[in-house]
Amino acid sequence: MISTSHKHKNFVSEPMGNKSVSSLAGIGTTLGRKLEEQGFDKAYVLLGQFLVLKKDDELFKDWLKDICGANTKQAGQCATCLQEWCNAFL
Repeated sequence: MISTSHKHKNFVSEPMGNKSVSSLAGIGTTLGRKLEEQGFDKAYVLLGQFLVLKKDDELFKDWLKDICGANTKQAGQCATCLQEWCNAFL
């Protein structure tokens, strides 16, 4: 079983609201800034991209690596976080 970070647990435990993109697991200050520069300033905007890609983890991870330079671990943590949030709230 994959252990999840405190950041991940906090994110998936409540509605998203207006949380910043860097509140997502796997997205720190540097990646958050790069995403903001591309127009993905809020977690819900990144969720929108995840949904546009039909919640396909692999497509989303590849997209995230391309758009902001996330590594495999970071992209995986973010995709898992969004998937679990969707499972809980959609």
